[in-house]
Amino acid sequence: MRFRHELSYDAPPEAVYAMLADPDFRRMSAEAMQVISADVQLDRGDDGFTLVIDQQQNTRDLPAFTRTFAGESTHVIQREEWRSTSGGTLVIESPGKPVATSGTIRLEPSARGTTEVVELDITVKVPLIGGRLEKLMAQKVAEGMDVERSVGVSWLEEH
Repeated sequence: MRFRHELSYDAPPEAVYAMLADPDFRRMSAEAMQVISADVQLDRGDDGFTLVIDQQQNTRDLPAFTRTFAGESTHVIQREEWRSTSGGTLVIESPGKPVATSGTIRLEPSARGTTEVVELDITVKVPLIGGRLEKLMAQKVAEGMDVERSVGVSWLEEH
């Protein structure tokens, strides 16, 4: 399933990039998403950064039909490779689960500041319910990004 989500910020792309490249911002976002645990590793390079967030997510708000697939909690690893200040790649893994999610992140200047554009391919290889699980996963990814945006708006105001 193709997934696209846009987030708007009233700040220039340089400020949004600096926020996304700050491990404290990523920890605050994970906390706001109410993950059980999150280990944030961010390594800066000359032209970008590499981010790995290894997290345990609660599944109590998922529909009942997904709990046998997901369990009481689920292990998720989010990897971002930013090769420049304008964008990079995103991979979301769930070890041991038949799920594949990968795509791109871009920061685009807009009239009001910056638009963060996330485009992903989401695949869940489970007979009969794979399509439903892909839609649910897309919804959860969008909800997480919206929480991160809320944290980001406050972060940008304070920094």
